[in-house]
Amino acid sequence: MAGKFYAVAKGRKPGIYTEWPEAKGQVDGFPGAVYKGFTDLAEAKAWLKNPPPYPGGPQKSDRPKKSAGAPKSNAEAAAMPSEGIVIYTDGSCLGNPGPGGYGVIILENGHERRLQGGFRHTTNNRMEIMAALVGLKTVSVGEEIIHLYSDSSYLVNAIQKGWLAGWAKRGWRKSDGMPALNRDLWQEMLPLLTEKRVVLHWLRGHAGHHYNECCDELALAAAKAANLPEDMGYQVENQP
Repeated sequence: MAGKFYAVAKGRKPGIYTEWPEAKGQVDGFPGAVYKGFTDLAEAKAWLKNPPPYPGGPQKSDRPKKSAGAPKSNAEAAAMPSEGIVIYTDGSCLGNPGPGGYGVIILENGHERRLQGGFRHTTNNRMEIMAALVGLKTVSVGEEIIHLYSDSSYLVNAIQKGWLAGWAKRGWRKSDGMPALNRDLWQEMLPLLTEKRVVLHWLRGHAGHHYNECCDELALAAAKAANLPEDMGYQVENQP
């Protein structure tokens, strides 16, 4: 059989899927999902019979030791996917609205990149979206799955629950007819979600997760920086 095969070892319904949207439905938002894409069905079946070690799954005595840059707890290890690019994001705002910043950590091919930035007058939600935008724009377009972790229910729910698609379809109006906020950022987000294979994961903020805490520190430091630029999208949106 030709095509693409997605083996899900840990998800809502483990198995092998031939369509990415169907496979995505099994792993998107599922804590500690373990899955991998293949071009050969036999390889997919072989991998599914003996997937990489994960909590609750097959264990190997020769499992490699945790590196210095790895998550710091069993819960964090369970949340780490077995393949793809991992992006952690967070936003911060002093006053809401007020000075705000975003922090991003990208884990790709064993390398870690940290990004941050801020604005003079903005909101926490805008910085949460901005962090995700910066992360997704930084990684290249390819076949790899991108796991994006955020503690923003607003960001994750808007995408996973279809709010964003609904706002766009209604001319950037919410179901109650009121304008959808942060339109400029959401308009940038839509094509990225279309061209990249993005799986969102919600994390509980300030719960001791290593990378989430690091992103929070980056965002807070950026919000406190001097000579921050204006968030022009926020200024335009809030003009009388």
